[in-house]
Amino acid sequence: MSAPAVTPTPDILAVHAALQPEKLAVVDDRADGVLTRWTYAELNRRVNRLASHLRAAGIQPKDRVVWCGQNSPGVVAITHAARKLGATAVPLNYRLTADEAAYIVDNCDAVFVWTDAEFAGLFEEILPRCPKLRAIAVFGGAPRAGQLAGDVFLEAGDESEPRPPGVEATSMIYTSGTTGNPKGAVRGAGDPAQSRALVEHLGYRPDDVYLPTGPLYHSGPGGFMGIAYALGQTVVLQRKFDAEDWLRLVATHRVTSTFSAPTPIRLIVNLPDAVKAKYERSSMRVMVANAAPWSFALKQAYVRDFPPSSLWEVYGSTELGVDCVLRPEDQMRKPGSCGQAAPGVELALFDDDGNRVTETGKPGELFVRSKSVLSTYHKAHDKFLADTRGDYHTVGDVAYFDEEGFYFICDRKKDMIISGGMNVYPAEIESALDHHPDVMDCAVFGIPSEEWGELVHAIVVARPGSDLTAAQVGDFARKHLASYKVPRSISFLPELPRTGSGKILKRVLREPYWKDKKTRV
Repeated sequence: MSAPAVTPTPDILAVHAALQPEKLAVVDDRADGVLTRWTYAELNRRVNRLASHLRAAGIQPKDRVVWCGQNSPGVVAITHAARKLGATAVPLNYRLTADEAAYIVDNCDAVFVWTDAEFAGLFEEILPRCPKLRAIAVFGGAPRAGQLAGDVFLEAGDESEPRPPGVEATSMIYTSGTTGNPKGAVRGAGDPAQSRALVEHLGYRPDDVYLPTGPLYHSGPGGFMGIAYALGQTVVLQRKFDAEDWLRLVATHRVTSTFSAPTPIRLIVNLPDAVKAKYERSSMRVMVANAAPWSFALKQAYVRDFPPSSLWEVYGSTELGVDCVLRPEDQMRKPGSCGQAAPGVELALFDDDGNRVTETGKPGELFVRSKSVLSTYHKAHDKFLADTRGDYHTVGDVAYFDEEGFYFICDRKKDMIISGGMNVYPAEIESALDHHPDVMDCAVFGIPSEEWGELVHAIVVARPGSDLTAAQVGDFARKHLASYKVPRSISFLPELPRTGSGKILKRVLREPYWKDKKTRV
């Protein structure tokens, strides 16, 4: 007897296009006067055209499609088109150097690139180093020689709904590691029931208006945009962050929700009172604080300028999803906490000997059990397994919990730095600096910064007899690293402290900078 036929699940964008065709789906409102508005019907038509062109270019389910660009309708379109084809969308940080970008495009086995015209030259440069790459399409401007005109993909072509791909939608976001090379975190669609529970917990509604505060290649702003479209919300885009222009968008479009690292919000609340007074802010309902710890002072400043009931904080990561939630009513009474376990998430702390930590106030490495955890690292499953303990997974944060079950992140077992909401991995920077002929040894770590959370600091041991300066080290780093990875301060030592086995004692190096701080992140 044959198996019963399985009815494909309708695509969520197609559903909203049918149910609310005239509702605004995306608004690109730029300070220079450029204004683009697509309804759900218009967005779905353009996405289907793009999907048909991708299919004609040979894109198959599970193929990797890299996209690169500042926040724009073209970026929104590719995320939906890839999903409709069952392809894996891979966002590329446009701030990367050519070497860094080439590594990711080649490592993920990308066969197609969809890029903003602003970054077309980057892909022209790296194409010879990416042999699997078959085509590069450019939107928002003219393509370079050998590249395709992506704007045509959005404006003309087959508008029929693509045939369901028959595979689970996946995404891959690259997050670097302590070994130096970035790793592609592969994620599936997750558990719908858990996703619904989180949405209900945060109080999202279909009539919300979402403004991503930060680049969509980041898992936070991009992931919460996915929630917005699942609910049929309107998404307002800011191509490049500007504090006063952000307030203009909130006031003009009655924005109700956003996701933000601390740095943009600090710039907003520090605007002159006369500037802030020009813009209505009462529409904000759900401000999700994440990407790096918000200081208590910043939270206090935020609730002076915005509705206090709007401030939520979530703890999570590209790999683990949303794991803790701190509700608005707990923000002021639980300073330093990242909240309690999110719906559908189990948390556990383990000490260095692998024993479960059950005492309040005792730190341990934080592990997460959840259906939203990544499925593997692309071509690096051994690294995925190394961070796994049974059904639990970790990204190396150290935490403790109090008597009410609120968690506090107090240290980072791994070396990762979070500066301005961006993950920075010292091994990458150390590897680059090691190539300088006058650098004999170096150590990179984060030091506290009220504005950025942490700043990248490098301690260098210069080769004997050299006259190496901090400025020379910085200039060298800028040639080989994205700007946000370049050390903001550089000092010199005659030698670095090491263990008997030769490992650098970074805790010793960090201690003078963090000794007066309550937490080490």
